[in-house]
Amino acid sequence: MTDIDIAKKVNLKHIKEIAKRLNLSEDDIEMYGKYKAKIPLKFINDDACKKSKLILVTAISPTPAGEGKTTVSIGLTEGLNRIGKETTVVLREPSLGPVFGMKGGATGGGYSQVLPMEDINLHFTGDFSAIEKANNLLAALIDNNIQSKSKSLNLDPRTISVKRVMDMNDRALRNMVISLGGKGQGIPRESGFNITAASEVMAILCLCNNIADLKKRLGNIFVGYTFNNEAIYARDLKAEGAMAALLKDAIKPNLVQTIEGNPAIIHGGPFANIAQGTNSVIATKMGLSLSKGFVVTEAGFGADLGAEKFLDIKCVSAGLSPDAVVIVATIRALKYHGGADLKELNTPNPEAVKKGLANLEKHIENIQGFNSTPVIAINKFVSDTDEEIAIIEAKAKELGIEVSVAEVWAKGGAGAEDLARKVAKVAEANTTQFKPSYKREDSIITKIEAIAKNIYGADGVEYTSEAREDLKTIEKLGLNHLPVCIAKTQKSLSDNPALLGRPKGFIITVRQIEIAAGAGFVVPITGDMMRMPGLPATPSSESIDIDDEGNISGLF
Repeated sequence: MTDIDIAKKVNLKHIKEIAKRLNLSEDDIEMYGKYKAKIPLKFINDDACKKSKLILVTAISPTPAGEGKTTVSIGLTEGLNRIGKETTVVLREPSLGPVFGMKGGATGGGYSQVLPMEDINLHFTGDFSAIEKANNLLAALIDNNIQSKSKSLNLDPRTISVKRVMDMNDRALRNMVISLGGKGQGIPRESGFNITAASEVMAILCLCNNIADLKKRLGNIFVGYTFNNEAIYARDLKAEGAMAALLKDAIKPNLVQTIEGNPAIIHGGPFANIAQGTNSVIATKMGLSLSKGFVVTEAGFGADLGAEKFLDIKCVSAGLSPDAVVIVATIRALKYHGGADLKELNTPNPEAVKKGLANLEKHIENIQGFNSTPVIAINKFVSDTDEEIAIIEAKAKELGIEVSVAEVWAKGGAGAEDLARKVAKVAEANTTQFKPSYKREDSIITKIEAIAKNIYGADGVEYTSEAREDLKTIEKLGLNHLPVCIAKTQKSLSDNPALLGRPKGFIITVRQIEIAAGAGFVVPITGDMMRMPGLPATPSSESIDIDDEGNISGLF
């Protein structure tokens, strides 16, 4: 059966029953129908957060289809609950771009899913829409101020960095000229759209602690310069109050359930290759506050992207530290990084698996470099052979790393009990705090080089003339203390997607650095990274449909 077929056969529990698992009453939650709810922020308890164990799920460098971090995160949660460890999974919300593009949704797969998958993968509780509207309100206020004669801030249109956003892959909107059509339509200028998941408002929502912090961060969004070279922020447009008002419900995390009826908190959805790639601080703290045992969460793509940003940005900002890190590896991804053709990843190829182990080893080294203990989860596919699996197990034994075959897609929690025991053992034995890649007081160049050399394995970093001008701007604005959120391809440890495995002898090129002062980081952009993806030649939307009874098909 397909993922959606499996999901439809599950008898969902009323959301108030799921809330009871977290000691919340029906009156404590804000229900969105029978199977979804919002949890008010008042239930976050910083003291309780320190008593639960936090488990991060990351991965090796993925194939274009992804390696199943969300599926493993959900399956691990089911497995931990099966062995008597009260556990909640905390995940990101799906973006419609990948849902209708190539990668699909973000609700897991097979018998390891969060439900209702159709709702979660589509509009859910409207969080993305609210983020989009808040962002676009600021964009409208900017253009209105440029047009205004009585309240003009004297903004130089050539310096404006804020773009409009929409939750869709649409390459035609990346670069455009707006306000054409005459005097009454505004002042023409170059602009464009980003995808909502890459917007600074999304990053802010996922890093803020409460409404007051949200408003402060929204006010700190850097807009551009006046013709007199004075910096202008969203607070100068008096935008933060109205923007926060649009986000009054979106800031509350969402409660749903797994296939096996365990609690799942889903909130926020920044991409890891062009943003921080983790769910919200609020959601993670909510999970830690309400779950008496463990919280399982994931960070996008490989450990060079999502895990690095989870640790260096989110954990430092929120005062969190994982007790164990699960690295998801698949036979197909190892074959891919070992030189096998993308079309032949389901064909047995032990030699390619051996060659691809170098990529896994680098991600293990990265996690250990953060002073964290990794556990390898082999996300099993039906095409995997015992010989190929044995190669990974032998390497794990050689490195002294726990490893487990996770059959969560086919068996749900029953396929993750061994993984659950090994992860619980590591987490419960942990007594250390993770070690960040750099110090906040380091220069931006030092921070970028620390990640490029130590996490990616680069020999060095080069900067275009535009990037060097951006560094001067950051210095001028007094933002050198901010962490760096590097935008880089997920397909390679380098900034060149063609360099698979564990490349060496390469240079990372930073072509520009965007300022996200509200989110609290700067974004060095490497390679050909763009913040508005495009659709593939055959988008997933072609297989999605709805019948006369309202039953949706084709989602995955």
